[in-house]
Amino acid sequence: MSSKIKVLISDSTNPWFNLAVEDAIFRTMSTQQRVLFLWRNDNTVVIGRAQNPWKECNTLKMEQDGITLARRQSGGGAVFHDLGNTNFTFMAGKPDYNKTISTDIVLTALKKIGIEGKATGRNDLVVEDVEGERKFSGSAYRETMDRGFHHGTLLLSADLTQLANYLNPDKKKLAAKGITSVRSRVTNLNQIVNNIDHDMVCNAIIETFCDYYGEHVEAEHISPQALPELAGFNETFAKFSRWDWNFGNTPQFTHSLDERFIWGGVELHLEVNKGNITEVKLFTDSLDPAPLELLELQLVNLPYNSSAISAAIDNLAIEYPHYNDILMDISHWLQNTIN
Repeated sequence: MSSKIKVLISDSTNPWFNLAVEDAIFRTMSTQQRVLFLWRNDNTVVIGRAQNPWKECNTLKMEQDGITLARRQSGGGAVFHDLGNTNFTFMAGKPDYNKTISTDIVLTALKKIGIEGKATGRNDLVVEDVEGERKFSGSAYRETMDRGFHHGTLLLSADLTQLANYLNPDKKKLAAKGITSVRSRVTNLNQIVNNIDHDMVCNAIIETFCDYYGEHVEAEHISPQALPELAGFNETFAKFSRWDWNFGNTPQFTHSLDERFIWGGVELHLEVNKGNITEVKLFTDSLDPAPLELLELQLVNLPYNSSAISAAIDNLAIEYPHYNDILMDISHWLQNTIN
């Protein structure tokens, strides 16, 4: 008789790989099966499906520090992952899919290792300390007609200063649609159980999951070198790795910015849709607006990132060398304000 439950553990810490595995399992699993997937990512900001990375994150600092951006399929807010996080995904067919069951499994597993957590109204798990509630887990969900999943992250020993660095966006003047993250007071679970680690938590969750369904199975380890049979996985992995999914799949927004140079002031308004600049309005009190008018035309239809914009300005400077100084001033400014 085939097993009604399945447990998978990723040995990869690549967020694009792990999100692609999650998505491929979800699409191909039997609706009769309950799946537990455990994984973690190294130095990553993960954003919700409807979020704007430029609004939610300090994208410039992320690029400088080699932090990966990953957009997931589910909704919800932005989170920072490092190897001090453990991530879980519970998947089931309907009508058996139930977020309360998966939450209870996680809380029961943590209780076994000495952590008394509780669920709150906003998809969070918290512990109480002398100052009140502190969040250690956030969740998001995805449902289709016949199945659903609940995934979340547990803060075990995450670098919370990094979290503050990358989830505090630089002060861009963005008028953006989409979902905005809600920031909470957070804590690591190693403040309660000082030797807690990824393996300990995974083992407790697996044991509790198996106990709940009354069946014990061996966990299957997966990695880029040991993939399960997942139809369409390569295409899914490629999708999750691309700029046009992680950045380009962003709701329309407007970025307004201004700066003053020795030759005059500039006010720039960019309309951005799906990660591409669709409209540019540029105002200046410069005595010679010609190079800025040329730039205004050049920016339309470019990707909204500093490397594409810098390349376009470099090309203008080659074509119009007598405007080089002004164009280089603009280039250096935009490199520090747009990622």
